[in-house]
Amino acid sequence: MNQLAVNDLSLVLAFALVLIAVVISSKEKLNLSKDILLSIIRAIIQLLIVGYLLKYIFQVDNDLLTIAMSLFIVFNAAWNAHKRNPSLQKKYLHSLAAIFISTYITLGVLIFAGAIKFIPSQIVPITGMIASNSMVAIGLCYRALNTQFHDLRQQVLEKLALGASIKLASKPILQQSIKTAMQPTIDSAKTVGLVSLPGMMSGLIFAGLDPVHAIKYQIMVTFMLLSATSLGSIIGGYTAYKNYFNSNHQLII
Repeated sequence: MNQLAVNDLSLVLAFALVLIAVVISSKEKLNLSKDILLSIIRAIIQLLIVGYLLKYIFQVDNDLLTIAMSLFIVFNAAWNAHKRNPSLQKKYLHSLAAIFISTYITLGVLIFAGAIKFIPSQIVPITGMIASNSMVAIGLCYRALNTQFHDLRQQVLEKLALGASIKLASKPILQQSIKTAMQPTIDSAKTVGLVSLPGMMSGLIFAGLDPVHAIKYQIMVTFMLLSATSLGSIIGGYTAYKNYFNSNHQLII
């Protein structure tokens, strides 16, 4: 089977796809041209650095380096999730706990089940996949919490006035926020194979692996992403909702 070959000329020509987005942004006056170009430049630099770093880590095959790279991914994902939290009382530790627990519980199950091995070429990419999806879900949960608390402020105040605890008063908001956070992953699982061929599956097929075997890996990925996003959303939601109350259990928005 022919493998996918991407050379420097291919990348230069493919850059035309970015220019299409820039032209559309400019024509429609979306003011996104600068952001698009900066994001592309940043992505290229980051990927080049990570590419050479991963090449070194894979060659050395050291457990400590593997763990360090995995932790770097988790801490960075937690920081990005933290930045997406609109709450003025947000705490980085909440995001870190949500991503750390969701990532390493999922990763631990995969290692224990023998689905992956503790080698850098498997641990690092899988950690990135889990942490990034958990990060997105937690970010969605944070934004949904903020929106819901503002929209349902009066209802929460009424429940508190009637003697409800902050957890009970916030329960419907938490449920809706967690549901919102998990919905994209659930929708993706519903359409995988029918609408989209996800990255891992496509990459394995490009590499020449039998599509049937590639599907098995993708099924594993679907399982782990559902696990990570559900754990991350629940932990993130149940730690972050308290930011909307003070020590006297008063709503502070």
